[in-house]
Amino acid sequence: MNTPTSASAAPRDYFSDFPEALRYWRGKRGYSQLQLSTLGAVSQRHLSFLESGRAQPSKDLILKLGIALDIPLRQRNVMLLAAGFAPAYRERDLADPELGPVRTALDFMLAQQAPYPALVVDRLWNLRMCNPPAAGLFCWLLDLPAGTPIALDGSLNVLRLMLDPNGVRPYLSNWREVAGDLLQWIAREALGDGPGSQASQLLAELAAMAGSAANDAASGNEHPALPFLPVGISKNQVALNLFTTISTLGTPRDVTLHELRVETFFPADEETAAWFKARASSPLA
Repeated sequence: MNTPTSASAAPRDYFSDFPEALRYWRGKRGYSQLQLSTLGAVSQRHLSFLESGRAQPSKDLILKLGIALDIPLRQRNVMLLAAGFAPAYRERDLADPELGPVRTALDFMLAQQAPYPALVVDRLWNLRMCNPPAAGLFCWLLDLPAGTPIALDGSLNVLRLMLDPNGVRPYLSNWREVAGDLLQWIAREALGDGPGSQASQLLAELAAMAGSAANDAASGNEHPALPFLPVGISKNQVALNLFTTISTLGTPRDVTLHELRVETFFPADEETAAWFKARASSPLA
């Protein structure tokens, strides 16, 4: 029988106690105590006592406030742990037998995207699944022999790969735009996790790689907000113009599934579409 497991870091790595966590999330959402009391159907006086540590929350109240504040499932578990309760939401490896139907559905989604790339990453953008066109694109960009297996155990971080000067970055014709968009994704995770978390450490590492592009992203000077990310690739006299979209599963009960991201790549011109179609038809691609 599967039981809920805690987030990867102990509560003290995020907040010293429940009152601090509650104050943080209320402030992050921009609510006054009165506004939150209305949304959470709890008295303002009780909220004040909770934030000062004069009152102890019940498990049900923490879950109710988590919904009212739209707190990520992982962080709701952290708040429960900080208050002395067991986590409410399960966190499992994607290889868990119970997630077999989900993997089947994801495999189907990735297969439907061929001949164009598609991949599945976790909340820190560690690669968990990809279709053959994505694997082939990785091999081509990294000068690996065709058919080289791509690690799908979470050890390959897509953000690190994209921004590393020794990785894909030299072939990104619009790498500053890409860097700004990717840094914002991980910055959202870092803001939710707080100082000392894995997300915060990864953000610092990626920001160092990105250099001035990280400053542009932080100041809002990156490319205008779009519903997709344009990606230009140039290598060996091949110019590819793609755009990507991100989808989430959004399940409200499982941390693992809630945090999965499906990134799909689409050709932005006929030449790019023809290049991927030609590779799909070649046994050496």
